[in-house]
Amino acid sequence: MITLHVWRVRRVAPAFFRMALSRRPPHASFAKFVGTARGFRPSDADLTRYAAITVSDSPVLFPGWDRLATAHCRVDLALLSSRGRWSGTEPFGTPTTDPGGMVLALTRARLRPAKALTFWRAIPPVATELDKAPGLLAHFGMGEAPIGWQGTVSVWRGSSDLTRFAYRQPEHRAVIARTPADRWYAEDLFARFAVREISGDRSVLGWVAEEEAGRNR
Repeated sequence: MITLHVWRVRRVAPAFFRMALSRRPPHASFAKFVGTARGFRPSDADLTRYAAITVSDSPVLFPGWDRLATAHCRVDLALLSSRGRWSGTEPFGTPTTDPGGMVLALTRARLRPAKALTFWRAIPPVATELDKAPGLLAHFGMGEAPIGWQGTVSVWRGSSDLTRFAYRQPEHRAVIARTPADRWYAEDLFARFAVREISGDRSVLGWVAEEEAGRNR
């Protein structure tokens, strides 16, 4: 069971404290707690939104986070593909067949300190085009630390929309082409998931297309 939890909070200080103390639940094989951003640069940090992604055999509950939250969204996922590692592991298990419908893309990277500046300079054109991408339903940035650990979460109407942006959009293709030569990442992961269910307040995900949401319920 792969699950993304996203919380909106009003009280930032207790959320910081809880992030510092958060540990992997005992019945989860993998869990990461992350801060989020409205975009994909450190300056876009959103101090009122936090997230966790977990892999477990049974539902993982977060009563402490739920008490802090003013809004919460849970996304249940099934792995379609994954490449790379997160903290030295391949956490998401065996891929399944794409059943059609909404998909979620997750990227995560640990930047090489000497390469971070060139990486951040390359990102703005991609971020601008992402906001206009056909089929995009929601997106936000994420990171295990404000600088050096960065990632993205995006939700798409279907796999074809995600593929079109990832491999046919010129600015994104240019960044992909530069990655091997520029060696931005000390570790990276890209995973694609089928969205099994979304429960709670979708606005917490940065939902950008309410009319598309209605078509995919």
